[in-house]
Amino acid sequence: MAIVATDAVVLHAFDYLESSRILRLLTREGGMRSVLAKGARRSARRFGSALDLYAQGVAQLYVKEGRDLDTLSAFEVTASRAGLAEDMGRFAGASALAELAMRFGRQSADVEVYELVVAAFDAIAAAPPERVAVTTLAALWRLVAELGVAPAVDVCASCHQPLEPLEPVLFSHSVGGALCARCGRLATTGRRLPAEARATLRSLIAGETDAAPDDAALRAHQRLLREFVQEHLGDGRPLGALAMWEDQRMLAR
Repeated sequence: MAIVATDAVVLHAFDYLESSRILRLLTREGGMRSVLAKGARRSARRFGSALDLYAQGVAQLYVKEGRDLDTLSAFEVTASRAGLAEDMGRFAGASALAELAMRFGRQSADVEVYELVVAAFDAIAAAPPERVAVTTLAALWRLVAELGVAPAVDVCASCHQPLEPLEPVLFSHSVGGALCARCGRLATTGRRLPAEARATLRSLIAGETDAAPDDAALRAHQRLLREFVQEHLGDGRPLGALAMWEDQRMLAR
């Protein structure tokens, strides 16, 4: 059994037996890992704030080849992010991001996904209240793009013809994004995407958070994201945290 030290962030935690907890960690060197924190419930001092959701630090893991569950030896916290749990909008956004990373993240080293997720947690925690929703939306689209399934916005998803940047388009989830006029006429399903909404989507996928959609537009963009994720990443299981975030009526512009 080897001991491995790696940067990690806690995405999920649940009780195990009478005294322990199992954590889902996103790690820099090992991708998604399930780890057993023995005795964590018996003594709060054993791991301290390392068991808090979205805490980040250096984890020491006992790893055995062929075993799916590592053992957590120590966790030196460098960022606790306690503020994410103190506001429902921030917590819901962080939970949706964690859910997508856990469900669709790779089980091997993926430095880009790790850095994207931890930076997104920091951005959500630091965003002004009125910017939390759009900051979360940008982070989710960036993660989808990093996972390799970004929608086409500036070229036709079907024939790959360049599209005029300021024109409205038909957006087809099944085809993979925006369609030119010819391909749009052939599509069996799709959603009209006005020029302004298309520009906002372009900015969000690039990780830009200066867009300021009103409440109705924000809900439409949340729905667009959910439908696209279900089409291209969905495995038939519900995405409860994403649905909870989308249902938050307190989300500001």
